[in-house]
Amino acid sequence: MKKTLGTIAMCLLAVTLVAGCGSKNSNNAGNNAGTNAGTNEPAKASFKAGMVTDSGTIDDKSFNQGTWEGLEQATKDLGVESKYLKPSGTTEADYLKEIGNLYDAGYKMIVVPGFKFETAIYAAQDKYKDAKFVLIDGSPHTADDPTAKVGTNTVSIFFAEHQSGFIAGVATALQLKEGEAGFIGGMEIPPVQKYNWGFQQGVKYANENLGTKVTIKPENVVYQGSFDNVAAGGQLAAAMYDRGVKVIFAAAGGVGVGAINEAKTRAGAGKEVWIVGVDGDQFKDGVYKDDKSIILTSAMKKVNAASFDMVKAEQEGKFPGGQTLTFDIKNDGVGIPTTNPNLSDDTVSKVNEIVGKLKSGEIDVKAEKGDLIK
Repeated sequence: MKKTLGTIAMCLLAVTLVAGCGSKNSNNAGNNAGTNAGTNEPAKASFKAGMVTDSGTIDDKSFNQGTWEGLEQATKDLGVESKYLKPSGTTEADYLKEIGNLYDAGYKMIVVPGFKFETAIYAAQDKYKDAKFVLIDGSPHTADDPTAKVGTNTVSIFFAEHQSGFIAGVATALQLKEGEAGFIGGMEIPPVQKYNWGFQQGVKYANENLGTKVTIKPENVVYQGSFDNVAAGGQLAAAMYDRGVKVIFAAAGGVGVGAINEAKTRAGAGKEVWIVGVDGDQFKDGVYKDDKSIILTSAMKKVNAASFDMVKAEQEGKFPGGQTLTFDIKNDGVGIPTTNPNLSDDTVSKVNEIVGKLKSGEIDVKAEKGDLIK
């Protein structure tokens, strides 16, 4: 169902894999200026690109935030007018209502984050044939038939979360050397599962090849069942830390925020506890005193780059409609932050060697439950 369109993805990513600007302006970003900054050339013609959020908030440190940051960057760099709408519920009808509201307001490019939008985009791509749709981490299909149908006005984007999880697992084991690790996931869905499986494979690889001794017990691998229960995330993290876990990989949106908060409280009291962040670089979210953060590193997938690149492609008349793209380690669509203040230079150097082996194919990580292939 999914295929990697290497040439297209590499081309798009080469345009500019940028980080989101993270501004906290309103959800209706302005139009472009009359000329390009520093030149007398007219700015590129602006168009409207909108977003419908899922059940989380726009600052959820996950899909919503990453997608929106990409659109904010498009407003800043490309002169595109951007806006997001939050639906009142999470049904197909709720999503289609807001998609329709954006379309009626002239937003003919609409980006949506997550698998919950699959059936809504299936309907929307046929109803609004002159609009363009970007579905992140999902493929359009009907409620009765999971067979993907990516319309000519739609692009589906997936990420190799298992690869970034693997890299984060290696980095974690190398930095801590020994001790217990845990995993807190949100919903038990493929993107979250792949983070977990990749992380465990990374720890296992480091133990077997790099002299580390980090363990992960079954009771310390938990899926909370949602992405917005902050309190539950804190409780799960507290229980794991009480059982002797030293580091938790939290791939859980708002649930992960709860785990981060618990770790910050404990670190502030002098305890050695760590969190591995997810999706974006969460270092700043883990700061508890001065410039000290409990974020050891983060398993990233560049959602902001994906949404930005699709807007740029549309502006340049290169929108890859009808395609399914995979952002992976080979096109730098996943990884860990380039700057990791809590990782030693030696750890970073060894991790970079592992990244090189992943890119060359010397190391292959399973996107399913199991051990390292090679």
